[in-house]
Amino acid sequence: MEKKKLLVIYHSQSENTAQLVEAVAAGAALEPQIELSVKRAFDADTEDLKWADAILFGTPENFGYMSGALKDFFDRTYYPAQPLQLCTPYALFVSAGNDGSGAVREIDRILKGYPMKKVAEPLVIKGKVDADALEACRNLGQTMASALQLGVF
Repeated sequence: MEKKKLLVIYHSQSENTAQLVEAVAAGAALEPQIELSVKRAFDADTEDLKWADAILFGTPENFGYMSGALKDFFDRTYYPAQPLQLCTPYALFVSAGNDGSGAVREIDRILKGYPMKKVAEPLVIKGKVDADALEACRNLGQTMASALQLGVF
């Protein structure tokens, strides 16, 4: 059986989002039939979107919005991805200083245009990353990988 491909695209300038990414990836890695790729937003491109069977997007909340690097990724890939009609399943995780709602709202709005398919409620981690936040991220990664492998989406 061919392995399903899970892509994590993220940006982090602080320790918070980087810790969340590591936890998401660790959870996804628990599913051995998944091929996992973790890419910084500045390093990801349309080829990565074509490769992925599902995507997890991670970002800090910056000024009530997503990170500039994730927005740059969307700016660079939106029009090249249009003819592909990807319909790729995705989920989000946000390291928030406030409530994360602005980042979630705008990412979801942009991804509808690709189009991509939201398959989970966003995971918003407010404030300092603690053990509960890391566990929630591991669970998100493992759930996404398991669902992908089982053909849930």
